[in-house]
Amino acid sequence: MQIVLHTGAHFTEEERLVKCLLRNKEDFAAKGVAVPGPSRYRKLMRDTFAAMQNAAPAEGARDVLLDAILDDEDADRVILSHAHVFGAPRASVRSGLLYPNAAERMQQLSQLFPHDQIEMFTALRNPAAFLPAVFRASPQESVEEFLGGVDPADVRWSDMLAEVRAAAPRVNITVWCNEDTPLIWAEIIRELAGLEHNEKIIGGFDVLGDIMSPEGMQRFRGYLKTHPAMTEMQKRRVIAAFLDKYALEDEIEEELDMPGWTDDLVDELTEVYDDDMLRIQKMPGVTLIAP
Repeated sequence: MQIVLHTGAHFTEEERLVKCLLRNKEDFAAKGVAVPGPSRYRKLMRDTFAAMQNAAPAEGARDVLLDAILDDEDADRVILSHAHVFGAPRASVRSGLLYPNAAERMQQLSQLFPHDQIEMFTALRNPAAFLPAVFRASPQESVEEFLGGVDPADVRWSDMLAEVRAAAPRVNITVWCNEDTPLIWAEIIRELAGLEHNEKIIGGFDVLGDIMSPEGMQRFRGYLKTHPAMTEMQKRRVIAAFLDKYALEDEIEEELDMPGWTDDLVDELTEVYDDDMLRIQKMPGVTLIAP
């Protein structure tokens, strides 16, 4: 069995992704890919991980869990999505480390499914935007307390991924930058489902529709109809060209509000983020979906 777990991150397109997967549920089922409703497994996973804090999984726990999730559905691949699997937003940063519980959770998942193929999918987001969003959801009153005194320029997604790889080395990880999502949304969905690059899906341009004017979307879809043989890479170039002309500025601009942060610091964090993606591209067992 292939166990696919989408883990967020928070403040990305996590719930929209679940909705898109569910829209494709019947088509995916015909290909042996199960997309259970989140209500079937989110609380169940939380309770299972909590029980594993005190004891190893009981014999047969894997089969019991899958039976409850699949509900007699026959599948070779099951896609689960749970942005809180590593903790609530307020627990997503500790002493400058992003998702400090991630390594333990993926290690537990490996123990729970010892003979299955496990894949972890997660969106990454520029810490210049991610950290302020998490800070607003945290109980800390000061940025210094929130980051544990760590320089925000030292906060890196690659550190979290390296910890997961060390704790659960047989878990394959796929990541992407949330900022690139409108360009690669269809590929993300296909990769989650294990589909070929040219297979059709429902909702492949859902995210794009939020940031492009109705006129732009109409013209874009008309262009696709007259150029049906385009490759995915060609489609991305076309999307970028249409966004350049028809993007809704209010939807693509982010207002960053972090006490004490300057524009220079935001620029520095963005540069560090770009460099971190280059490091992630070279990490064994990690695949970066990029435009």
